[in-house]
Amino acid sequence: MLSPEMQQVLEYYNAGLALYKKRQFAEAKTYFQKALEVKPDDGPSALYVERCDHFLQNPPPADWDGVFVMTTK
Repeated sequence: MLSPEMQQVLEYYNAGLALYKKRQFAEAKTYFQKALEVKPDDGPSALYVERCDHFLQNPPPADWDGVFVMTTK
């Protein structure tokens, strides 16, 4: 069973991920940041904040399928 803290993180993360997949990166980032407010060391949420920032600066192509392609190591 998840702790109440982790349940809240999961709810924020899932909401952010749904928005991310819809290309609503600014809104998605808000939810990932809320997850980080509850659990500052949540790695997946931190990663998606970075990805949202990337896509806000460099929007993906129209045929984007939700996959993030790394271009550097």
